[in-house]
Amino acid sequence: MKRIILTGGGTAGHVTPNIALIPRLRELGYEIQYIGSYDGIEKKLIEELGIPYYGISSGKLRRYFDLKNFTDPFRVAKGFLQAKKLLKQLRPDIIFSKGGFVTVPVVQAAKGQKIPVVIHESDMTPGLANRLAIPAASKVCCNFPETVSLLPEGKAVLTGCPIRQELRSGNKLAGLKFCGFTADKPVLLVIGGSLGSVAVNKAIRGILPTLLKTFQVVHLCGKGNLDETLTGTSGYVQYEYIQQELADLFALADLVVSRAGANAICELLELRKPNILIPLSAAASRGDQILNAKSFQKQGFSIMLEEEQLTPELLIDKIMELYENRQTYITAMEKSSASDAVDTITALFEELTR
Repeated sequence: MKRIILTGGGTAGHVTPNIALIPRLRELGYEIQYIGSYDGIEKKLIEELGIPYYGISSGKLRRYFDLKNFTDPFRVAKGFLQAKKLLKQLRPDIIFSKGGFVTVPVVQAAKGQKIPVVIHESDMTPGLANRLAIPAASKVCCNFPETVSLLPEGKAVLTGCPIRQELRSGNKLAGLKFCGFTADKPVLLVIGGSLGSVAVNKAIRGILPTLLKTFQVVHLCGKGNLDETLTGTSGYVQYEYIQQELADLFALADLVVSRAGANAICELLELRKPNILIPLSAAASRGDQILNAKSFQKQGFSIMLEEEQLTPELLIDKIMELYENRQTYITAMEKSSASDAVDTITALFEELTR
């Protein structure tokens, strides 16, 4: 039996792709272990799946002044020693790192023990943690063709991002019943991100009367962002957050309006959902969502609208344009090589552990 260690943490985006690989790894007969931080979001998510979990010390590498900059290097050094000891104890055949600062000591410890490492970079440009880890990697998986040229020659593999298998098994009829919709009108799914988006929520609600002439609308607006004045509006439902029924909502959706986080847009790509992407502005992020959205627009998968451009008139025009040309976007996504990421990535594991 081959042994694999998965690592990644800090945000859900550094954990869910690992989770997406687990069913296939089990089919292939891998013994799976996980290394993360002591109390990060990854701990609960992984332990719920019955995967042995090992916490190590971790620290953030900041590029701005913070008093923790004086103590976190010691936490990272401690994490390296802990990772080194764990790797000797667990003796993995391969390591898969999804990113986040907890992965840096794990990858560096693997390099010292000559254990092959596969890294996954979700965004167009590698984040700091992955930049530190890339020299120790055997292969670096990525989501965007543009990223390949930024990585060491011979290491980059365009894979796309693994998505949870259950998202493929949604039921449109179950989605209609859940939302109380009819089958005679197309459905627009709006996803504002896990924390919601004031800009996206406001824009959608501002054009709702016009939208409802053509579409039924499912609005995932984020915690605390429900608009009670719209409760009971025919053809419109809003939820703070959806978990169990998300696959059914994707199956139901004809179009999607979404933020441009890497995992979210890879789900849209693999599910072949025509979409409009409204990335977080550069003022609110390092600009990675803007680069992600521009790449998807260039490849013909998406229409991109920058938040600063957002007006009711423009948004409704683009939604109608997308609906009229939806098959063009579906066809482009079907031709993409950055799909079936689970099989592509696990094939790399098999190749490197022969």
